[in-house]
Amino acid sequence: MAKSRPSLFQRRPRMVQIGGRPFISEGLPERLWDDFYHRALTISWPVFFGIATSVFLIFNAIFAMVYQVDPNGIANQYPKGLAGAFFFSVETLATVGYGDMHPQSIYTHVVATAEIIIGMGNIAVITGLIFARFSRPRAKILFGKHPVIRMIEGKQTLMLRAANMRMNLIAQASAQLHLLRQHESPEGFRLRRIEDLSLVRDHHPIFMLSWNVMHVIDESSPLYGIAPETLDTAEATLLLTIEGIDETTSQSMLARHQWSFKEVRWNHRYLDLVRRDENGVNVIDYTIFDEVLPLEEKPHS
Repeated sequence: MAKSRPSLFQRRPRMVQIGGRPFISEGLPERLWDDFYHRALTISWPVFFGIATSVFLIFNAIFAMVYQVDPNGIANQYPKGLAGAFFFSVETLATVGYGDMHPQSIYTHVVATAEIIIGMGNIAVITGLIFARFSRPRAKILFGKHPVIRMIEGKQTLMLRAANMRMNLIAQASAQLHLLRQHESPEGFRLRRIEDLSLVRDHHPIFMLSWNVMHVIDESSPLYGIAPETLDTAEATLLLTIEGIDETTSQSMLARHQWSFKEVRWNHRYLDLVRRDENGVNVIDYTIFDEVLPLEEKPHS
């Protein structure tokens, strides 16, 4: 069978990371005008301003060539030629109106009217996108590099560390922990299963500093009795999602992080973040946020 030709708008392969494992997508259609708003919000600031500046310059260059159809349509044009028409276009679009250069023919008046109508829409779009980018709620939540599994009150417990980097109040913060892994049915059907991991506390009323999210690995846990090698073979991934209301902006904040089970440290503990200085003041040391230490006791089987 002959191989089909690729579509004109076929997207280049895109790679995403899930649990430290790369996934490459192929064959998704892509057109320049598709999902324009989402792309405008997700590209970096230098790219955004670079595109906006390029559109502005190209827009005025096109209208400058249109103005030049009538070489005498702009009074007091300086410099003569395309450069003067370009500067006149910029002044018209920006509604500066210095008073020196102005339309003096019906044709130029009509072109200037069309430029102002189109330009006002262009400026409104760029202004709206800039406002939308600035006003987007962004969570500044720090996640520990390594989840740990240790004994707490006689129970094997999975612990994940998170911290609010802004140190402002996130009210009614909630956490959800999920396990993603490959599963094969007795019939040989393979799928990526998502399983919920219940938490000791899934709500935090005043999330300002740090939060140790804990899951007890008991008989009801999907992790109960599973060896680390089995989880690694199943490409198991932990996905933690934290959501809450930022008190400063009254906006909903969302942050998520994922770990592969290769990053889990068994029979380890986190270093304590809080210590007291010589004046009795509590000090939170975030320089040791990712540090873990092995425990002396034997791990629970």
